[in-house]
Amino acid sequence: MSDRAKRRGRFITFEGGEGVGKSTQIRLLEARLRDAGLDVVVTREPGGSQRAEAIRAYILGGGARELGPMAEALLFSAARIDHIDSLIRPALQAGKWVLCDRFADSTRAYQGANGKLGDEVIAALEKVTLAGVRPDLTLVLDMPPAIGLRRAAARREAGAPADRFESEGLGFHARLRKAFHQIANAEPERCVIVNADRTAPEVEADIFRIIDERLGDTVRRLPALAR
Repeated sequence: MSDRAKRRGRFITFEGGEGVGKSTQIRLLEARLRDAGLDVVVTREPGGSQRAEAIRAYILGGGARELGPMAEALLFSAARIDHIDSLIRPALQAGKWVLCDRFADSTRAYQGANGKLGDEVIAALEKVTLAGVRPDLTLVLDMPPAIGLRRAAARREAGAPADRFESEGLGFHARLRKAFHQIANAEPERCVIVNADRTAPEVEADIFRIIDERLGDTVRRLPALAR
């Protein structure tokens, strides 16, 4: 691999509804990339930095629920600014591959389409918060909401309450799924919908095929990945 290719970081985001298996697939991809000798950073939103994690705890604990979707979107944006400045941008500049569990598309889906914030509001927030940092590839993991919610419930510790968004009704999650489809269909050069209602190895194989196709020479120069 050339020095130029080594210096160029890649930013891959994983999106989708509750319980679709994003965390599992990120771990599997991380292992593949590390086996190939790449530097990999795994992170999440909301969160990924100390201040952003504090905001995450507040939001998912339901603290901002009564404030409405605008307040939630502003809190997510504040967390994202710190996350980008302290972790994502430095990692990409250092040539690392960043795998992020949710990013700006979740704000579009949860507070935008589902919370009924207008496109102009979402675009203005993105302009301020992203400051040019956008994913090279976004994988939208997709499955029927009822199945995802059952999976999310099964992974919680016994007696633990559902978080702010898992506790919403099925109609909310159906609208959320539709919103992610609309985002992916509007930006096919960046986004790919992945059928997540399969076994983890099947989804993993599909994800790697997509990365191989979309990120081109950066991956194909790494024989250890072609397995």
